[in-house]
Amino acid sequence: MWNTATRGRMVAIEKKTKRYPSDLTDEEWVALEVFLPQPTKRGRERTTDLREVVNALRYMVRSGCEWRMLPVHFRPWQTVYWWFRRFVRLLVFRTIHDVVLMIDRERVGREASPTAGVIDSQTVKAPMAEQRGYDAGKKIVGRKRHIAVDTDGRLLAVNLTTADISDRAEAQPILDAIRKRWPWMKHFFADGAYDRRTLLDKAAFPDFVVEVVRRTDADPGFKVIPRRWVVERSIGWLTRYRRLVRDYEERLDVSEAMIFMAMGNPILRRITHP
Repeated sequence: MWNTATRGRMVAIEKKTKRYPSDLTDEEWVALEVFLPQPTKRGRERTTDLREVVNALRYMVRSGCEWRMLPVHFRPWQTVYWWFRRFVRLLVFRTIHDVVLMIDRERVGREASPTAGVIDSQTVKAPMAEQRGYDAGKKIVGRKRHIAVDTDGRLLAVNLTTADISDRAEAQPILDAIRKRWPWMKHFFADGAYDRRTLLDKAAFPDFVVEVVRRTDADPGFKVIPRRWVVERSIGWLTRYRRLVRDYEERLDVSEAMIFMAMGNPILRRITHP
């Protein structure tokens, strides 16, 4: 919750950064450095400071600026982009996110691997996408983010499709991805859009249950729906990063990396500055 105590904590952390609030603190860099490519013994000596590369990427995903508009305090945008594409190929951001997620779960007294989660989707405009679709329900042309989170809102998996792919059709692929990465998952909460035979058939695994949480329209006005509000809050966290308000990436893997980088940043800050 955003209150006086958390506001003061964030101000204290920002004082430890170099230039911008998105910059890595020394504690965050120590925790992050081990996941980045190490210098090789062959070839030329590395001259690029990877901490500055990561700072530039965090600045870009938070502020939403273009590659060519990175501030002059960082390395040239061509250098930052080259390293970013290498990080994407090595799945660096996904690895960092999953590791800090498990550490954060253990920090609050939970098992490292989650056993329950919530799934939902978000449709965003994608003006630069190679392929786009039309979401008739949201009346948006773009991409759809199919998101699964744990019961505290930490991102577990994301699958990107064109916006015309329904939640029902994408239920099986995202559940397959979840069971491969988090094999201890046993219970999922979903909204009424997933209440179809394809999703229920997928839940035929032993000790695996999909529970559909329906919305009640008996009383007018806004109401917080149990369990579903968790994933809705996580979607709201995504929109705090201006680069993710719309999907500006052409490639799906690049867009996915941006999402994992954004969702891993607050967790990394939380475990390094308790």
